[in-house]
Order: sequence, then C-alpha cells, then structure tokens
Amino acid sequence: MKSNLQIISGKYRGKKLNLPNDARPTQNMARGALFNVLNGIIDTTKPISVWDAFAGSGAFGLECLSRFNNPMVVFTDNAKSSIDTIKKNLISINEKATIETCDALSALSRFGGISDLIFIDPPYSDFNLGILFVKKLGKIAKTGAIVIWEFESNQPTPKTDENWEILKDKTYGRARFLFLLKK
Repeated sequence: MKSNLQIISGKYRGKKLNLPNDARPTQNMARGALFNVLNGIIDTTKPISVWDAFAGSGAFGLECLSRFNNPMVVFTDNAKSSIDTIKKNLISINEKATIETCDALSALSRFGGISDLIFIDPPYSDFNLGILFVKKLGKIAKTGAIVIWEFESNQPTPKTDENWEILKDKTYGRARFLFLLKK
C-alpha cells in the first residue's frame, strides 16, 4: 500500500515507504522526534546492531539504515504482508538486511542478546505482549542495550524489573515511547 510514510533523515531522506495493508505505522513526526531523542543517547558513528522486532513496514530499521554508519539491521514480523513490504522497501533504497518471518518472542533467543538497539512496537491491541517481551528480553539483552518500546498513549506506565532503567518517556499523539537502558 502506498502511503505518506517516508524516511525522515539521512542518506535516504524523503524516500517514500510502502505499507502492508494491515499496518498501523508510527507517523513521520513521531519517528522524527524519537530519533532526535536517540541522537543524544547513542553514538550513530559507530557500527550498531539493530533489531526491528515487530517490524510492520520496517520504518524504524529503514530509518537506521539511512542515518547510522554501517548498521546491521534485523527485521522480524510474523505477517507475510509485512515481510513482503520490508523487502520492497529495502530494494527501493538498495540496502541489505536480515529479514525473518517469525514471531518476535520466538526470535528473542537469536537477536535479543546481540542487539544494541531494539525497537518493539507490538499491536496496540495487545499491550501485554510488549510487557512479556520486555520481561524476557531483560534476562538476555546485553548491558547497555537500548530498547524503544512503543505502545498506545492511553496505557499506564508499565512496570519494568530491575534489569531496566527508563531513560525517557515521550508521547506523540497516539504513540507513547519508553526509552529503556539495559543495566
């Protein structure tokens, strides 16, 4: 599906992104604000391993490919339409990445412990999935890993265990982002 979704900054700035039919994409303004916060948290000049866990269109990982210096990006999603869309979006910017059709929870053991930056954006209708994911990730993520957890802004602040420090809590319209640091 064509959309107004685009890459916000970097070498592919302005590139329009395709969307899967059932997508609820994070809007351009919210993604731009999120990455502005990230610029103060991570060093984008060093190689970084990124996991876009509930990838949808792949907008978060694609933005990393555009902005960061030689990132290794992994996209996972359990919907074939999302995986097909991510492939189209990667072809349109002539980039390579790892793409897997799988449930993010089942991929935790492979990608959770090696990623420096993890985007989690489970369906808004399943807030508990995000809670479970962060809890399990806390047991295997490496120290210093950053997690950006998106959920609907009307949800209460989820309790995190001792493995996580909340660096920022930002709301942009319907989207709320917790920036977590693995202790």
